[in-house]
Amino acid sequence: MQENENERPGGAYDLGGRTVARIGYGAMALERFDADRDRGVALLHRARELGVDHVDTADFYGDGVANDVIRRAFGASDEVVVVSKVGAVRVDAPVPLALAQRPEQLREQVHANLRSLGRDRIDVVNLRRADIGPGLIAEGDQLVDLDDQLAEMTAMRDEGLIGGIGLSAVSGEVLERGLAAGIVCVQNAYSLVAREHEALLDVCVRNGIAWVPYFPLGGAFPGLPKVAEEPGALRIATDLGITPAQLGLAWLLGHAPDVLLIPGTSSTDHLAENVAVGDVVLTGAQTAALDAVWSKRVADGQAERTWP
Repeated sequence: MQENENERPGGAYDLGGRTVARIGYGAMALERFDADRDRGVALLHRARELGVDHVDTADFYGDGVANDVIRRAFGASDEVVVVSKVGAVRVDAPVPLALAQRPEQLREQVHANLRSLGRDRIDVVNLRRADIGPGLIAEGDQLVDLDDQLAEMTAMRDEGLIGGIGLSAVSGEVLERGLAAGIVCVQNAYSLVAREHEALLDVCVRNGIAWVPYFPLGGAFPGLPKVAEEPGALRIATDLGITPAQLGLAWLLGHAPDVLLIPGTSSTDHLAENVAVGDVVLTGAQTAALDAVWSKRVADGQAERTWP
């Protein structure tokens, strides 16, 4: 735990002109509080007490539930930096998400987020592209040129509706094209056991852009690698007296200075474990062993298809 609960867990980082803790909170888990939103509010208040001041959300999390809980917890105050995303919407179908990539759809989603968050401005909005997996891949009228999307995002930034612009689920080519728009963060799938996007992380480090990995502990789909199943990680976690999840998050924090974490949970105990990751110190030998996990997977031919 932090010696001073007001310290920023994991250290501090400039995200779109706002200083935030490197360990934030991913709000997808808040959709579990649909029937008892006060419990979700209490969880967010506890996160704030522990130094968390960066919440990552989306209006399609629980069809507005997550945003409503954030609104109830913090209102329109600036005590937390709120990051949301656009590019998909909730639908009533077997797959509950559908792409909404056209510029006018992006604007509609920004306004939907503003309404459900009860805010006049969102600190950062990520454009969730559909260039790569995991998840939805764009096709048909959802194959929208990046320049058209960023023109709309930039217009909304100029209008004061959003602060910074981020990108999510993007290739290296798309990231390079987007740099001129002043990208402040990138969210791609990335973890100790899935490092296909290392080159994109390098671009972020060179340009002072936050790298915010989702699926930070490995695959969320059956058959995909997980940090908790990596023998070397299990051994080191045991040696340190921490969980494999804490180890996976600690490795990410130490791997690059521009990494921000947004682990989500509906448990206050698990929340405290996530925040405590900021105090985990890996030895040089432990770091080297964990760094080598990916190169070994590549050498063994296990890294060709980490995501479906």
